Amino acid sequence: MTGDLRDGRIVIVGASLAGLRAAETLRDEGFTGSLTVVGDEPCPPYDRPPLSKQVLLGQAAADTTGLPMRRDPDADWLLGVRATGLDPLGKRVMLADGESLSYDRLLIATGTRARPWPNPEEAALDGVFTLRTRDDAAGLAERLAAGPQRVLVVGGGFTGSEIASACRERGLDVTVTERGPAPLVGALGGTLSKLAAVMQRNHGVDLRCGVTITALRGDGNGRFIGAELSDGSRIDADVCVAALGAIRNVEWLADSGLAAGPRGIACDAGCRAFNMYGIVTDDVFVAGDVSRFPHPLFGYQMLSLEHWGNAVAQAEVAAHNMVNPGPLRRPHLALPTFWSTQFGLNIKSVGVPTFSDHVVIAQGSLEARRLTMVYGYQGRVTAAVTVNMAKSLDYYTHLIETAASFPPPPGAADRAIAADIPIPSDVPDPKQLSHGPTVALTGYLPDRRLTVVQPTG
Repeated sequence: MTGDLRDGRIVIVGASLAGLRAAETLRDEGFTGSLTVVGDEPCPPYDRPPLSKQVLLGQAAADTTGLPMRRDPDADWLLGVRATGLDPLGKRVMLADGESLSYDRLLIATGTRARPWPNPEEAALDGVFTLRTRDDAAGLAERLAAGPQRVLVVGGGFTGSEIASACRERGLDVTVTERGPAPLVGALGGTLSKLAAVMQRNHGVDLRCGVTITALRGDGNGRFIGAELSDGSRIDADVCVAALGAIRNVEWLADSGLAAGPRGIACDAGCRAFNMYGIVTDDVFVAGDVSRFPHPLFGYQMLSLEHWGNAVAQAEVAAHNMVNPGPLRRPHLALPTFWSTQFGLNIKSVGVPTFSDHVVIAQGSLEARRLTMVYGYQGRVTAAVTVNMAKSLDYYTHLIETAASFPPPPGAADRAIAADIPIPSDVPDPKQLSHGPTVALTGYLPDRRLTVVQPTG
């Protein structure tokens, strides 16, 4: 059986970070069969984190962000071709060019795309951008380098905040609007979001919270010139970036019978996809941003992540399990980790901050702009976020992995400080935000809605 699994035809849909790492791992694990990677973008896999950082700052060109290959995966690369459907019975992937690919095992790593501005006419105005792809970053960086009068960023999540930080570093005037009470509140909760708001304003950002954009205005010749806000005010700007979160690329699976929906594709801890009835498949695997998987440290709820490290770790587990029989398969149990640099802050996170009811500042202080915040749920540690104190994170990672009691005892990396009194973590309902969280717990059930047709007669 092992020999069979190391041969045959494997198709990876998604020429992404997860897709590339899976392809490399398949060869490392001894897969000798046919390997095909399908990608809807015309370029080979590239790294996304630099797009909102170095590329927007003009420190790197967008076309220099290609991912290095750890090894040649000896794959057929079908780039610039979109997958349009899946026939799980016939084991075929349908492509936009009318062709189809047969497979013995399939890995879906289609990731996410930027949520567009909801009004298509306004979204088409010259000067309105999203930031997800290499082309997005190249176009936006070029526009920022030209010195716009003001940049409007809609959405105060991590992407929106990093864009705003890059604009201020370039000396550009920038306005950030956020429907929620503060930037980053959906990812980090109320206490740290207050620090984020202070830092943005201290760096000269015109930050408007608790408001929405009701309309983007054009000049009559197709150029963006400003926006109208829900509080009745107006903003004049010549560049707008809609940083409204991500949409998971699952539409092509609508008729596949898989448990695919707006929150991603549900899979087990071994990365095997569920069908719409909650039955696990054995030939379709999922990895990266498009997946939803159960995690024992978070109540076995389905975890959706948009993180670089998760894409790599999950791709390696999926690839291993695709070519190994049941007893040798591994679970994907890595803790979510995340980092961001903005407005002079180095923010690092481990665990799921939104899976919390209380927080405590275990080291440092908000005033010092240097701290470790620990999150707890029902008396145990579930996450930690450091601000300019990254070396403390390993200590708290161990506490999360061992389900240590909350609040944590003193004894972290550089100095032992008794934790403050825990306060509510103040995590808002995502529906109240302009941006989606980069980590979400989404319950147990597949997203597909079943329709029961009663027989007649």
